[in-house]
Amino acid sequence: MADSYVVDTHALIWYIENNPRLGTDARRVMNDRDSTLFLPIIALAEACWIVEHGRCNIPSAADLLADVDADPRIVLVPLERETIDLSLTLTVIREMHDRLIVATALQMITLGQAIALLTRDNSLHSSGLVPIVW
Repeated sequence: MADSYVVDTHALIWYIENNPRLGTDARRVMNDRDSTLFLPIIALAEACWIVEHGRCNIPSAADLLADVDADPRIVLVPLERETIDLSLTLTVIREMHDRLIVATALQMITLGQAIALLTRDNSLHSSGLVPIVW
């Protein structure tokens, strides 16, 4: 069982919005004050873009960033060259952002962390590359 979680873009947005599309298990994890939530910087950038383009109910990117900054459980994960290199091998995943998010989770698993990815994305589920919680 995972003790830490990598957060996908929509999981972050739907959690902040309190959107019913957030999976039951993902909501339980994100509501747990003891969860460690690793947020790849690419997922945060994508979330800001979604907010800026009015594709969710979060009023502004500044509000999104304030919510992220206010949650001490969220650890931002920078985009490193090694993450990009690994993502290039994940050809079963078609979308660039998704590859980078999965590559982040895989790197953390390689370092010995028990990690699961919080995502609804069917292509990530079907890839079988990382444990998924939704």
